[in-house]
Amino acid sequence: MRPSDLIRYKQTGQPITVLTAWDGLSATLVQAAGADLVLVGDSLAMVVLGHATTLPVSLEQMLHHCQAVCRGLSGPLEQQPLVICDLPFLSYQCGEDQAVAAAGLLLKDSGAAAVKLEGAEPEVVAVIDRLVRMGIPVMGHLGLTPQAVHRLGYRQQAQDPRSQEKLLRQAQALESAGCFSLVLEHVPTELAAKVQAMLTIPVIGIGAGASCDGQVRVTADLLGLTPVQPPFSPALIPGRQLMIEALKGWVEQQRQGAAPPTSAPLQEAPDC
Repeated sequence: MRPSDLIRYKQTGQPITVLTAWDGLSATLVQAAGADLVLVGDSLAMVVLGHATTLPVSLEQMLHHCQAVCRGLSGPLEQQPLVICDLPFLSYQCGEDQAVAAAGLLLKDSGAAAVKLEGAEPEVVAVIDRLVRMGIPVMGHLGLTPQAVHRLGYRQQAQDPRSQEKLLRQAQALESAGCFSLVLEHVPTELAAKVQAMLTIPVIGIGAGASCDGQVRVTADLLGLTPVQPPFSPALIPGRQLMIEALKGWVEQQRQGAAPPTSAPLQEAPDC
């Protein structure tokens, strides 16, 4: 899977599926599920590292987890899902040179093939243009941008006409700068449909309705592992409760003195 393949998916109407992964184990699950893209999202700051927001995760930590995800994938590279890694907070907001160095490090020292960054202010668009010209594929991200949580919060974005017109202009700017796709998070369904119809690049939605060219979800949310579920990502199974109950059962068995299960005896290898 290459970034350019997603244009063909949009043109043929084939839905694009994106799931997050944060280590080798989660990568095996996502690949086995058949996802087209694996996003090593900075959401791992909250899902894995225990932070309250995505802001504290560092570039070095993103690289560490991206390497683990790529080690968890198997099979020929051309048959693996496309791996995209988030650029963390302050790795691209401080100038084009620093952004190129950060993105280049992720692609050079892991198996990621692209990076994702948030926003479309003029400085960010300039960074994207530079990255693309340097041969680094970029996925954009508009709407609810978690790295701007202290300014925007986690509420739905672009609810009034003025902010919706701004988002439409920003989406066009990201496409013009060379983004190969765009994540649109937690915006009104009607607005997402306009963006999808306006752009030639795929629009990947999360909490943006069914009109997008694809959907992205945090795997831990879908599996019901996170203590609080986002309103636009209900759990498919009560994974957290299932795991707690299973582990509780084991702990109780040990406290009651249950004998550990015996393994089957090893068979001797036949003589050659």
